[in-house]
Amino acid sequence: MATVTTAAAFAAVLPATIPAAAPAASIQTATIPVVSAPVARVAVAAPTRAAVRLSAMNTALAKLGSPYRYGAAGPNAFDCSGLVKWSFAQAGIVLPRTSLAQSTVGTPVAKADLQPGDLVFFYTPVSHVAIYIGGGQVVHASTSSSPVKISNLSGMPFHNARRV
Repeated sequence: MATVTTAAAFAAVLPATIPAAAPAASIQTATIPVVSAPVARVAVAAPTRAAVRLSAMNTALAKLGSPYRYGAAGPNAFDCSGLVKWSFAQAGIVLPRTSLAQSTVGTPVAKADLQPGDLVFFYTPVSHVAIYIGGGQVVHASTSSSPVKISNLSGMPFHNARRV
């Protein structure tokens, strides 16, 4: 076999090293058996609900400082239920649009049993929602006078909490 070092040398060697194509009439076909090897199946665990809630919580925390706008549901401005709906949607959970409707989704959670990612509802009737982040604090879009922020859970009249 010749060693080729330049394009000109390659062009000179090419016709001598590659046989001419056979005429179409002389091409033969063959059946080649396909052998398939066993495929290993790997189980991939779906994210736990706790992991999904934490993802939604972290998404909301990433929006700290975003402006409040009544009726807004992200990604650049939010009202309280819009922040919750949008954050959970990013984690793959579809929630209703309003805080009152959100207050009926999932399972009830006692205030003493709150975990990060739980939904916390305030006032009677329910008119505000936040996401519990631990340590007695929530992330929420509160009012037109302040952006998405962290507040103490005890700073608003607790109504109920839900785990989705």
